[in-house]
Amino acid sequence: MTQKIQQELGSVNISETVIATVCGVAAMECYGLVGMAPRNVSEGLSELLRIEAYERGVDVQSHEDSISVRLYIVVQYGVKISEVARIVQERVKYAIEQHLGLKAHSIDVRVVSVRVTSESKQRK
Repeated sequence: MTQKIQQELGSVNISETVIATVCGVAAMECYGLVGMAPRNVSEGLSELLRIEAYERGVDVQSHEDSISVRLYIVVQYGVKISEVARIVQERVKYAIEQHLGLKAHSIDVRVVSVRVTSESKQRK
């Protein structure tokens, strides 16, 4: 399914894969985010995805005049999870509105896992 924008000279159709990629890239710019997780959390998967697979951790739902986004993320151990989630929401909303010209209906963040890195182990 695509999101359609009507303009003077014609229409622009943006695929959900493009929307998901833009959202994934925006999310990965946030401090404390280690990676995107697969959307299929019912199987208990929380492995990190390849860098170029940003859209895999993003679920996009189209509405008439807006979109809803659900992101599945993995955060770094030691960061305040609620703060990371809030920043991800703000950055993704900005990307949707500024880069795509769409309206964000809702942005849900699901923290699937916490990644303990060797760096965080050394701080203890």
